[in-house]
Amino acid sequence: TRELGNMKGALMKAGQLVSYIVEGLPEEVQRSLATLQADVPPMSPKLAAQVITDAFGATPDQVFLDWPALPAAAASIGQVHRAVTRDGRIVAVKVQYPGVDAAIGGDLKNAEVLYRFLSAFALKNLDVRGLVDELSVRMVEELDYVLEAKRQHEFARRYAGHPFIRVPALVPELCRRTVITSEWVDAMTFAELEASADDALRQRVAETMFRFYQGAIYRARVFNGDPHPGNFRFHADGSVTFLDFGLVKQWTDADVDQLWPLIDPLLAGDAERCVELMERAGFIAADHGLDPVHVWDYVSTPYKPFMEPRFAFSRDFTKRALSTIVDVNGPFADVIAKVNMPPSFVILDRVVWGMCAILGRLGAENQWQAILAEYRSDGPPATDMGVRERAWWDSRGSGQNR
Repeated sequence: TRELGNMKGALMKAGQLVSYIVEGLPEEVQRSLATLQADVPPMSPKLAAQVITDAFGATPDQVFLDWPALPAAAASIGQVHRAVTRDGRIVAVKVQYPGVDAAIGGDLKNAEVLYRFLSAFALKNLDVRGLVDELSVRMVEELDYVLEAKRQHEFARRYAGHPFIRVPALVPELCRRTVITSEWVDAMTFAELEASADDALRQRVAETMFRFYQGAIYRARVFNGDPHPGNFRFHADGSVTFLDFGLVKQWTDADVDQLWPLIDPLLAGDAERCVELMERAGFIAADHGLDPVHVWDYVSTPYKPFMEPRFAFSRDFTKRALSTIVDVNGPFADVIAKVNMPPSFVILDRVVWGMCAILGRLGAENQWQAILAEYRSDGPPATDMGVRERAWWDSRGSGQNR
């Protein structure tokens, strides 16, 4: 963790990929890797000031009314300062570490290092090269704060006025390729939520997060692929502010045609059809020779919450599910030896496991099956929050997007 935290390069990002889905590892390892989420060593005040100067052609004190020398938070490729604009607005200014683009670019040019890094813990039949190549594209995109600002603006526009989903508004005139400025959000961190929230608030927050991701995936076809705890802020009414839009996946028509049909037979327990579509999508070779029911038992593991009318997530469920998926010596060793992950599924897989881990930590219990159906098949609202969201969609004339 120490070495990855100091790298501020592609290997650091690769380490961060697994830092929030390690529920199956010993507690001390979890605590150590969790520091990669929000406890990266910050750059010096002088360096941060230089990034602002280079970006705007003026010093921080000239660009802002108040500029704190020390950051409020530091992460993998940038850090956030709580500043005040010349017209008095409190803002979050994300400043990219100088040289991080060259560091990641150098790592990506030496892709063999990344192939070996991921091969060390990848499943036997996984197309590591395809996976790394997909992640490499996403990493390069994360370095472009102009692109991230555009994405954040689109999410903010899409969810404007939403009853419980919030996205910070940008300050466009204070955004550059290495700097993003948006409204400051005063709300609880995930650690503060875990320490102080009662069960009712936890349940509202959990449903909000689930609805945000399902709505983005199925309605907008573009979703934030980095659901680690540092990217959320939580409000007392159960609403959630979603931060950081550097890692975003846009579904193509080919992705939709390839992946979406799989979910119906998977959730329905139709093993034959599920495996047939897995073969077509590249998850498993046609000559695998495995019992389809056995394959379905394995791949359906993280989707159990959506096969029951009501389900309670727990850390134990996440731990057991992850253990099942990665246990190369367990009852599904023969499936693991032959299963693959198409590159287009990589980011969605991060969302599946990242949300599973978070919902488990919140002890989230709900009608997940019916809520999912709202987004996948325009099912009726399953909860009061669903009713509120449906009314909001209809008020925007967005029913056709459901």
